[in-house]
Amino acid sequence: MGPISMDWYRKRGLTYKVSKVLEEGQTFYPKGYKAGDVWEYDEITTHYAGGRIDIHGLDPEEYYNGTDEYGLDVMHGEDWNALSDWLDEFESEEQVPYDELITLFEKHYGKKIRWADDITK
Repeated sequence: MGPISMDWYRKRGLTYKVSKVLEEGQTFYPKGYKAGDVWEYDEITTHYAGGRIDIHGLDPEEYYNGTDEYGLDVMHGEDWNALSDWLDEFESEEQVPYDELITLFEKHYGKKIRWADDITK
């Protein structure tokens, strides 16, 4: 799990330009800037996240160190956070197949995950 690069957001039109005049006495100035300079940067309109689902507690004879993982495509940040919270509490006696795990989450969540590929082409 981790942040998506700014280029990913830019390519999908998910940023807007922001300009700020840097004030005297700020605790942070971007590299090469000083008070009074105009700093322009991109702000993200909608956050997304992606990564993997880590699976622990498996048979170490069958799985390296008793762990496995499912790759997780990029999804809307709110859905990612909800899935992460749900997975923190989720337990099962058997490894649940990926598609079934997503279905269980969406049933609990009450809506479908907003996958980035479905929204940002």
